[in-house]
Amino acid sequence: MPIHPRESDPAVPDPADPAPEGAVRPPRGDLSRSVPPAGTGPDTDEEPGPDAAGGPTPSEDEHTAELKELEDRWRRALADLDNLRKRHARELERERTSERSRTAAAFLPVLDNLELALTHAGSDPGAIVEGVRAVRDQGVNVLELLGYPRHAETGVAFDPALHEVVGVVQDPDAPPGTVVEVLRPGYGDGERQLRPTAVTVAKRE
Repeated sequence: MPIHPRESDPAVPDPADPAPEGAVRPPRGDLSRSVPPAGTGPDTDEEPGPDAAGGPTPSEDEHTAELKELEDRWRRALADLDNLRKRHARELERERTSERSRTAAAFLPVLDNLELALTHAGSDPGAIVEGVRAVRDQGVNVLELLGYPRHAETGVAFDPALHEVVGVVQDPDAPPGTVVEVLRPGYGDGERQLRPTAVTVAKRE
């Protein structure tokens, strides 16, 4: 029986035949595979963002720099304060040494006069009394120049800021509460008082 060639369906185009001009060819089997989106392939040139790299953001860098600057200022301030404290301590010690030297130098003439009085004591024993009295007056004058005047007054009213009561006596000639006798002179006034005057006070009735 003869086999007649199958007639092609005119509605189904032959894939081997070229498509007419302007016609759309149906997709081939090898084109049915999915194509990755643009920019996601290994050959993409897109740079990763800062979050992808895990690096610090610009704001974190600024805060770190400000923190380091503040810490540096704080350390410099501490160093300046320590240097100021040391310089003040040195200046204070220098002033104390200078003041002690001036005070000691003020008493050198007193010692010189005592040496002079002792030298002449053998030739004229009576002159020793006048010499000691003159040296005493000179020492009192030195203390007064240093700001510590001498207090040895009697007959004045008792002042607890200047006097220290050593005893109380009955004296009909002295008003009650007045200084009758000075047992030890005092030097200085107020906050600059070296010591109070030791006195006996008339007894109150």
